Amino acid sequence: MILKEAKRVIRVEAEALLALADSINGEFEKAVRLILSAKGRVVVTGMGKSGLIGQKIASTMASTGTPAFFLHPAEGIHGDLGMITKGDVVIALSNSGETDEVVRILPAIKRLGAQLIAMSGNAASTLAKAGDVFLDVSVKEEACPLGLAPTASTTATLAMGDALAVALLVERGFKAEDFALFHPGGALGKKLLLKVEDLMHVGDAVPLVPVASLMRDALFVITAKGLGVTGVTDASGALLGVISDGDLRRALGKGVDIMNAAAGDLMSSKPKRINRTELAAKALQRMEEYSITSLFVFANDHDDRPVGIVHLHDLLKAGLA
Repeated sequence: MILKEAKRVIRVEAEALLALADSINGEFEKAVRLILSAKGRVVVTGMGKSGLIGQKIASTMASTGTPAFFLHPAEGIHGDLGMITKGDVVIALSNSGETDEVVRILPAIKRLGAQLIAMSGNAASTLAKAGDVFLDVSVKEEACPLGLAPTASTTATLAMGDALAVALLVERGFKAEDFALFHPGGALGKKLLLKVEDLMHVGDAVPLVPVASLMRDALFVITAKGLGVTGVTDASGALLGVISDGDLRRALGKGVDIMNAAAGDLMSSKPKRINRTELAAKALQRMEEYSITSLFVFANDHDDRPVGIVHLHDLLKAGLA
């Protein structure tokens, strides 16, 4: 019985969303154009469950390039209507369209010079008639068997809000990089904002030895720098190759006297590299692709003198994985 009821609820709400998609008309496009042309912000308001949905809609818009915030209508009645200014667009939510707190602030919204997008399940309601644009979010039935608790109706309202936010995103040409700017602390923000130069080791921390160095000196550098690798450079400082723990193991396996060998004899030539301005996420991708743990960093494609080194641990500590 429990599983049967759960499936019924999901089916009712899914059917409500499909019906909502079929009902989208020119009013929706008008709403998008109204917001795009507005000189102010989007103010979302609603009471009770509609208010909770409104908070989500405002948050989604704000994070996708449309400045928006939520105004509690009851607080609005007692002074917070000053948050609304001329040039703003108010999106008012009420399934019945007759919610007292919402209806009471409608005249003030008009007096303040804001435009009104009414989102309701009742086209004949006070809210719907007051709107400059009316978005119909009516549903055939609620998922609640008593027909009382807002269920399918709140789902439809949330979906309409998401549709508005995404349509606005597309019209504004909003990109993933823009999204990351509003989410600098999240995983996406790190992947799209952190660059190699933000994480690389520089100066004396970069393990480098001349090509003619003995391996005993190279081993000292590998140990001292703690990155498990050293670069091998020519007289001009250009990187010729790298020596990693793996190179040492392979040499020992061949019976090479590594303490007295030259660094140039044991290095792996044509090392993988990355430019300092590349995204750190690209460095991680390259390390995974080639099964390596370090990349020497260069100023550009035309300079072979390394300016730093980035290690896998640096990327993991930054939360990129």
